[in-house]
Amino acid sequence: MIDIYMIASRLALAVVLSGLIGYEREVHGRAAGLRTTILVGVGSCLIMIISMYLHAVYAGSADVDPTRIAAQVVSGIGFLGAGTIIRYGASVRGLTTAAGLWAVAGIGLAVGCGFYSAALMATGIIFLVLVVLSRFERNIRKQFDKTLTVEICGGIDKFCQVTKTISDFQAEIKDIEVQPAPGKDVFKIILNLKLYNQKLSNKITQSLVQVEGVTSVKWV
Repeated sequence: MIDIYMIASRLALAVVLSGLIGYEREVHGRAAGLRTTILVGVGSCLIMIISMYLHAVYAGSADVDPTRIAAQVVSGIGFLGAGTIIRYGASVRGLTTAAGLWAVAGIGLAVGCGFYSAALMATGIIFLVLVVLSRFERNIRKQFDKTLTVEICGGIDKFCQVTKTISDFQAEIKDIEVQPAPGKDVFKIILNLKLYNQKLSNKITQSLVQVEGVTSVKWV
């Protein structure tokens, strides 16, 4: 039978480990921050403890699988993670946070069943991935992410011609922002692009200035 000390120690460890992951998410202002990750970790830990408790109580009198309830956490946490994924312009945000919630649920289950070494190692790895690799990701993005500002005089058809011209050069449009510009029927498009071949930037500029209605093309 699981005693009170074991229950308290496992729940406390789940708070600390999941809180460490949640702190990193909170610092970056993500939707699922400190409180959410702690709740997921503690809840998963509690479910695992309940599964083990039921197995101990009904041992010999009923066939109880202690992994059955815990298995539902792995699939069920996906619904919570989906709530953190949002579409922002032409890009999608929240995938890392959703994956973090799913991983925190795994940490809670590991702590709940007393598999402390796996929980500690997983927490360390996840924290390093979120902190260290985020900087590495930013350096990679700086190499490929470019911002292009295009001023257009005309209607929506000109806008479509601009995006098609950019797509022809296999440049991925990550985000688009449209702003009004001085003058009649003039507007400005700010495009966040992922440009895998930097040499194509001049060719994109040359092609865009030939589009009727485009008055200005500038890389930021």
